[in-house]
Order: sequence, then C-alpha cells, then structure tokens
Amino acid sequence: MKNQLIAIFGIALLLTSCNTENKNNKNSEKQTATTIETIEMSEADILAQESQKTLDIANAYMAAMGKGDMEAMKNLMHEDMVWQNAGDSSLPWMGPWKGKKAILEEFFPAFGAGFVTKKWEPTDAIASGNTAAYFGQMIGELTHSGKDTKEFTYALRVKVKNGKIILWNWFEDSLEVSKTYHK
Repeated sequence: MKNQLIAIFGIALLLTSCNTENKNNKNSEKQTATTIETIEMSEADILAQESQKTLDIANAYMAAMGKGDMEAMKNLMHEDMVWQNAGDSSLPWMGPWKGKKAILEEFFPAFGAGFVTKKWEPTDAIASGNTAAYFGQMIGELTHSGKDTKEFTYALRVKVKNGKIILWNWFEDSLEVSKTYHK
C-alpha cells in the first residue's frame, strides 16, 4: 500500500509538473509572439525613418537645384552617383552619366546649355527605404530650337547611399523633348 501511495503521489507530482510546464510554455509562446511583434514594429519604424531620410535628402537636392546652389548639390552627391537620362541620343545630355565628376563637369553644362526648365511641378512623392519616387509635370525650352515643349509628365527614381544620392534616374516624355529640340 505504501508503494502504491508513493507511485500515485509520484504520478500526481509528474502531472502537476507537466501542467506547470505547459502553462510556462504557453506564457513563453505569448512572450515570443509579443517580442516578434515588437521587432516587426521596430523594423517598420526603421523602414519609415529610412524612407523619410531618403525623401529629405532628395528634397534637399531638388531644392538646391531649384536655387542653383551647386555647393549644396555637390555635398548631397555620392562620389559614385549615376545620373540616368534615357532618350534620343542626339540630345547632348542623354546618359548615363557615371560619377560625381562627370555629372558636374559634363552633364550639367550640356543640360544647362540645352534645356531651360519653365515649369517643374512635382505632384506626388513616395519612398521606401533608400529609394524615392517622384511624379509630376514639366515644360522646358530647348535652346537649340528656341521652342518650348508641351507640358509633359515625368517620373524620377532616386536612390540614397550613406546619406548621399547614388542614383538619379529620370523618366520623361523624351519624344516630346526630342521633337522640340529638332524643330
């Protein structure tokens, strides 16, 4: 009888221990789930902060361009920056232009001599991480022909690396620009 009581007591102790472990496991699972949610929220917060920084850098670069502030522009350009304009290769500013030096010494003078921005109206801007995108309308005068383009849509993709612009990828109605250039 004593042995039976010891066995029953042992089983009861084992069952109590298993039940406690189960409760601890459930609490641990809840804590793990809460920790994962916290990490995910932190990752989302980090992405939001990086996205905002990217927009701030790209906006500062555009503001410097609008003012003709070359010093501010230079400070925001990564040494390995690429300026990509696709379109009619007979236009002297079509690229890609690779490297800060080439952009400053070749692209800007060619573009500045050939195109005068008459209207630049960004309508939308979004960012995700180190990439920003802008959409809008613009009108330009082509100095080669002395004619203005019709209003056209543009899109711009900007990438930021180490707090500086590494890619300025321009998409526009290059047919409208080309036609006006060759009038």
